[in-house]
Amino acid sequence: MDVSKTTGLAGAGSIAFGTAALLHEAGHNPMLWSPSGAGTAELAAGAPLTAKGAVETEFHPRIADSAAMLARENEVLIVALPGYGHKTVLDALAPHIGPHHQVIISSHASLGAVYLTQLLAERGISVPVTAWGTTICTGRRQSGTEVQVNTVRSRVDLCTVPVERSDEALELCRDLFGDRFQPRDGLLAISLSNLNPQNHMGIALANITRMERGETWSQGQNVTPAVGRLLERLDLERLSIARALDLEVRTIFEHFHLSFHVPVASISEMNQQMHAQGNGGTGPATADSRYVTEDVPYGLVLTAELGRLVGRPAILHEAGIRIFSAMYGRDFAAENEILAALDLNRFTLDDLKRAARTGLLRQPAGA
Repeated sequence: MDVSKTTGLAGAGSIAFGTAALLHEAGHNPMLWSPSGAGTAELAAGAPLTAKGAVETEFHPRIADSAAMLARENEVLIVALPGYGHKTVLDALAPHIGPHHQVIISSHASLGAVYLTQLLAERGISVPVTAWGTTICTGRRQSGTEVQVNTVRSRVDLCTVPVERSDEALELCRDLFGDRFQPRDGLLAISLSNLNPQNHMGIALANITRMERGETWSQGQNVTPAVGRLLERLDLERLSIARALDLEVRTIFEHFHLSFHVPVASISEMNQQMHAQGNGGTGPATADSRYVTEDVPYGLVLTAELGRLVGRPAILHEAGIRIFSAMYGRDFAAENEILAALDLNRFTLDDLKRAARTGLLRQPAGA
């Protein structure tokens, strides 16, 4: 591909800032769009974006004032914000996407690539929509102009719909971010490759009072042996569902090894090593954290639904959904706007398997 292609990011949080910094370091000229406008106000006024940690740089990103501008001035569009913002952003971008665009969802949540592909199909448009199983980096936004990048992942799972556009999309990702991408077989594999929901569930459940009190605490250090065992058991449920679908996905041990560059051991031991190396991260200082408000409805809910469809019920995942709903006084299972819009209950497992490769969730004629 032509590496001079311009890249626009929908989002202005830690992942969008960190991803923009990576693009800048690789010689690209990223543009940021904050859907509310607030997230990029200081940058739009002329302040530089500063990244520290795993990426050290300072630069002036281009700033978009609308979805239309982001699409108009960039050929590559990256959705880089929490899952609960995906539907709104995809709705805003879809009318402005043309055949020359490529779209990356970082990271993919609850069949968002299907939702976007179907929006575009209604306009007669088909573009490669690439789903990442996780983000390219981790970090914390420190202010409206600063981000602490904790780590840059050495491997990111991805797939593209429609599947026949996979090669060009993989080339695009490698040209933008380097040779760090592992192709997977369709969107169901990518959905089951995102370990954040299960991991964040265990971490948040065990540390909810720290979050509510706004404490400053080490996330890695507080993945104690008991929390680590819970994460490992959650992982077994996810892997069982993947096996039932005949899909290959990484284990939680591979995830921590490849993401945080520590030797394989128990999950607690790996997190203690991360803490000792200074990249264990800081846990959420608020109960209003994406660890719950994003990962429960947009991660755990889909995993639980897939478990029911394949006859491998994810008991711990389902318990987490119910416990968090009780804690927060909300029905997290009902908050997933993308699955609600797709009306997933109308479709069979075979329908989902087809959509995982085509991007189109349609019942066979006569169904």
